[in-house]
Amino acid sequence: MVASAESASAARIARLRAACASAGIDAFYARGTSNIAWLTAFDGVFDDEAAHALVVTPERAVLHTDSRYSLACEAAAQGTPIDVDASRRPHAEVAAEVVQAAAGDVVRAAAGDAHDAANASGEAASAGGCPEAAQRFVLGIEDDMTLAEYRRLERAFAAGEDAAADSAGTTSAALARAATPASAPSSPFWADLRETTNFVFGLRAAKDAGEIERMKAAQAITDAAFAHIVAFMRPGMTERAVQIELEDFMRRHGAEDLAFSSIVATGANGASPHAIPGEAVLEAGQCVVLDFGAKARGYCSDMTRTVFLGAPEGEMLRAWETLRAANEAVEAAICPGVTGAEMHQLAEDILAEGGFGGRMDHGLGHGVGMDIHEEPVLAPRNKELLVPGNVVTVEPGIYLPGKFGMRLEDFGVVTETGFEVFTKSTHEAVII
Repeated sequence: MVASAESASAARIARLRAACASAGIDAFYARGTSNIAWLTAFDGVFDDEAAHALVVTPERAVLHTDSRYSLACEAAAQGTPIDVDASRRPHAEVAAEVVQAAAGDVVRAAAGDAHDAANASGEAASAGGCPEAAQRFVLGIEDDMTLAEYRRLERAFAAGEDAAADSAGTTSAALARAATPASAPSSPFWADLRETTNFVFGLRAAKDAGEIERMKAAQAITDAAFAHIVAFMRPGMTERAVQIELEDFMRRHGAEDLAFSSIVATGANGASPHAIPGEAVLEAGQCVVLDFGAKARGYCSDMTRTVFLGAPEGEMLRAWETLRAANEAVEAAICPGVTGAEMHQLAEDILAEGGFGGRMDHGLGHGVGMDIHEEPVLAPRNKELLVPGNVVTVEPGIYLPGKFGMRLEDFGVVTETGFEVFTKSTHEAVII
């Protein structure tokens, strides 16, 4: 059963809170739009503009947005644990306000306990006598935040502390400052800002049933686009003309957007994995790399096929047969418990056996979801075990500069017992 948006939102916020608790983080401040879209599970609300911030504390989840998005956010938030704040203030100011409210009880309790302990022992409530009062509230932040945004947080949190001191005299924040040991890192805040790396991104690596359903829908559009474009392509067309037709088809047949700008690379251009389509003309005897994907209901698809303008022969045919063998061997081997590094090496070994060792020059695959590049990756650097719910591409490539390039890419999900491929387009050589 696919979870509703309301239950998806609650489940994801709960997962974030659990991850924070395990990491010793009291609250989290998210500014990445795709992370916010994933955590809230809101549909049809967010675009490419970084106009939102989400603050998640143990008791609240507050989405700060502006008037352009307020109606859509408020409608989407119905029945979810998300509170929407559309006040005309900086995100950092709202974050400081929400976190200060959450931190107050924690720091006051720590300070009170420390004073009680000090009084019981006859010691003064001081830095040396009340070390327990040094407990501070930890706010996790994303490490891809801009420096300007970080500085705004610094100013907002410092202003919040000063305001609290003005209204309450000796405050819990001041007590916590006074009680912090001299050896502790200095901070002007009543909350410590802790950088995190891929914190929410890591949670997104294992997809739920609803996410998988959406990616399958996006891939169905992409498969249909491939069937269309191979019937459209002819020698004499330019790469750019093929790209325009391919992308137009996806948009007209259900894609809300493109997953990325499509690659159409003919002849020697195919030896550049991220070639930009231009005025190069498709010619008989060449192969053409097509790398493209649709975005539907907020999720991406990704596939690559190599099309031949005439039956491949010699080195080109050997390369294709080797490439297909590498792709299919990896897809048969993927299961929970293998690593991304192992799968990459398996592909490299098969390419080498076919006489094309060292001709891939990129990682074998990457995660896909709301973003076209997510975790985990199938690459030498990933020694982590794959788990059910990981959605990854398998895209071995062979690139011979000055001659041709080719790639064969599917994507799918790691299941309890293996790998379910979403891509339905054939692995047989497509010859025009």
